[in-house]
Amino acid sequence: MSTTQSERLRELLEPLVGSQGLDLEEIAVDSVGRKRVLRVVVDSDTGADLDQIADVSRALSAKLDETDAMGQGEYTLEVGTPGAERLLKEHRHYVRAVDRLVKFQLHEGDELVARILQVDDEGLDVEIPGVKGRKATTRRIAFADIDRARVQVEFNRKDKHDKHEQHDKQDANDMMEEEEA
Repeated sequence: MSTTQSERLRELLEPLVGSQGLDLEEIAVDSVGRKRVLRVVVDSDTGADLDQIADVSRALSAKLDETDAMGQGEYTLEVGTPGAERLLKEHRHYVRAVDRLVKFQLHEGDELVARILQVDDEGLDVEIPGVKGRKATTRRIAFADIDRARVQVEFNRKDKHDKHEQHDKQDANDMMEEEEA
């Protein structure tokens, strides 16, 4: 997808997504055989449920039908959430991942798996799980030191305060639905 088309689609669709209380995270146009697929990824601080996704999908479809943003050829619109093992790219992504286990690749080449405890403008405080009976430790990571960060799925977390357990199950269901499609 050309930068111009990407920018034009973002300008067109972002206000509609925002009006539904969601953030537009990603837009991608892929060719699948002779057909094109427009994939739109949305999210919010509280996640997006199926009703919200259906509502935003209808709104985006109507807007795209009344414009020529996708050109004259046929295409399929797919609207979904970032998925279970989402990349953390923006500050809001880290805030949404508080209390989640994340795999970090740091600039100095180190790899670290830790739970995000707190996020501020400069970086984050994380808890590194203890290994072989050792206690967990905490560490400060500056955003400038992070090359890449990806949420890890936890199916067996035994924490009654885990506010993300249902979110992980929904993300896993979303991934299965995408694979079946």
